[in-house]
Amino acid sequence: MSNQVRVRYAPSPTGHLHIGNARTALFNYLYAKHLGGKVVIRIEDTDEKRNVEGGERSQLNYLNWLGVEWDESPDKGGEYGPYRQMERLDLYKKYVDELLERGLAYKCYMTSEELEAEREAQMARGEAPKYSGAHSNLSQEEIEQFEAEGREPSIRIRVPENKTYKFNDIVRDDITFESSDFGDWVIVKKNGTPTYNFAVAIDDHLMEISHVLRGEEHISNTPKQMMVYEAFGWEPPKFGHMTLILNEERKKLSKRDQHILQFIEQYKNLGYLPEALFNFITLLGWSPEGEEEIFTQEQLIDIFNPERLSTSPAVFDAAKLKWMNNQYIKASDLDRVEGLALPHLIEAGRLSEDMSEEDRKWARELISLYHDQLSYGAEIVELTELFFKQEIDYDEEAMNVLEGEQVPEVLETFKKNLNELDEFTPENIKKQIKAVQKETGHKGKKLFMPIRVATTGQTHGPELPNAIHLLGLETVTVRLDDVLAKLQG
Repeated sequence: MSNQVRVRYAPSPTGHLHIGNARTALFNYLYAKHLGGKVVIRIEDTDEKRNVEGGERSQLNYLNWLGVEWDESPDKGGEYGPYRQMERLDLYKKYVDELLERGLAYKCYMTSEELEAEREAQMARGEAPKYSGAHSNLSQEEIEQFEAEGREPSIRIRVPENKTYKFNDIVRDDITFESSDFGDWVIVKKNGTPTYNFAVAIDDHLMEISHVLRGEEHISNTPKQMMVYEAFGWEPPKFGHMTLILNEERKKLSKRDQHILQFIEQYKNLGYLPEALFNFITLLGWSPEGEEEIFTQEQLIDIFNPERLSTSPAVFDAAKLKWMNNQYIKASDLDRVEGLALPHLIEAGRLSEDMSEEDRKWARELISLYHDQLSYGAEIVELTELFFKQEIDYDEEAMNVLEGEQVPEVLETFKKNLNELDEFTPENIKKQIKAVQKETGHKGKKLFMPIRVATTGQTHGPELPNAIHLLGLETVTVRLDDVLAKLQG
């Protein structure tokens, strides 16, 4: 094995890029880049029943969108390929044959029904179920009999007896397993494809992977992979197992959990920024020194220290992600924010796809109004609702504002002043609000709040003169008339 740091992200092409998988990819990427190493993408596609059309392309597309760069992969190639397991079957066969020849593996002809019966009997006796080794020493006669029956064998590796498997985990320090915890396990299925733990160990060795960072659900796989390394006299890579990601109720994040959006594609489609997600996901189970939480990708590469990987589960805080994305949106230029938000206004039917230059300018000003407030692109639809509806339903807080005794005078004066304007601009509207103050003597909340509520229907919102300008004189006049009619009725 070379001294260069080489890591791998090895997804199955079974669907879209999940938050948990994205974190695995990010941590491997940051670790390798921090130490000047290489990132390998390997596609683990041996479970063909679960593979999804376009699954590989989807994984790579969204990794790329997040900002992860790799050095070797199916699409880039490299000297350690092929990078899809189904294209490496001849390689695996060579090593399987070697184990069979050396007596370190054997063919097992037990049927699924026989294996299940064995498991049930063990559990009935209060034993942990594991393969008994019933076919570990078959005679030639028995083998011929099973083959005459048409039985297809799987191939099992012989697990050494009374051996302790110990490894120093990057995250969890020393972890120990006893070989007696395992029965002889399958390295090649009846259909001839290698199992996960066998193929992974072969691939990691041949691709000279130095460090394996992955989720804690793989801890129990590690001793099996170490058995393969041991059988061939190879040095295993350094392992690190990251803690679980929990939802806000402190339960394991499940793909069936409907409360949290879990796929990178969903966040992209909602108008989140990739660098915000990169930043947020990196902090799920890893912490920098100090209190700062907003980092560029380059900064994260520079400061990434695997010793600061957490030993406690990470909690997915959706509100924090929104806050973080808002920080990135505020720091972005208006062109980029318009690109995030405008498609959602079009999709919602608020704006036409082939809008005029004038309408596009109006839309840009509208998005600009919410630039600092926007948490993600799709949120623009809800935030700007007041600009697209004819009638306003005033809530209790709004009605309390409109019930002030000064309100009719303020609104009548404001309406009169607006209709006398030569040019309906934010600057002139602001001047007219001040003119109302002079004419009526009302100021502060008694002046601004009735105007805001009557024109926008909201007690809080964007810069008032800008909002009134974008609503347009006709809409504002109608709304003022409606409120005055209600108050006088």
